[in-house]
Amino acid sequence: MTLEALLASFHLLAILTLVVFLSSEAALCRPEWLNAAVVERLPRVDLFYGLAVALVLITGLARVFLGIKGAAWYGPQPLLHLKLGLFAAMGLLSISPSLAFRRWRRECRATGVLPDAAEVRRVRRLVMWQAHLFPIIPVLAVFWARGW
Repeated sequence: MTLEALLASFHLLAILTLVVFLSSEAALCRPEWLNAAVVERLPRVDLFYGLAVALVLITGLARVFLGIKGAAWYGPQPLLHLKLGLFAAMGLLSISPSLAFRRWRRECRATGVLPDAAEVRRVRRLVMWQAHLFPIIPVLAVFWARGW
């Protein structure tokens, strides 16, 4: 029982960490707020976001394989597959912003030029898609825990 509580706690902490860094990306990635300091900060925030994503996945897998119910119970659960599909969609949506943040920093360091507002809005839209997909995952978890 203690192991199950620890696994759930670590998973929840990883989820909350992901929310912090995804929210930070969304807040910083605005045309009206973008300056050289933000362009320097965004790739670092994105790195921590990526680490938080990895922690969510690792702690989730730990719950599946080390938890009380075990992989045999989790495997056939359709809501698990839906949650993983949404998580994968978030991962795919995060590729373009990650590459853009690094490109912006490289270009800003080389030329001092900030990205144009249209590109910042395009990248922010992808970040916001991630931010809006993510809350669906814990909602599915709640329904799953209640026997759906």
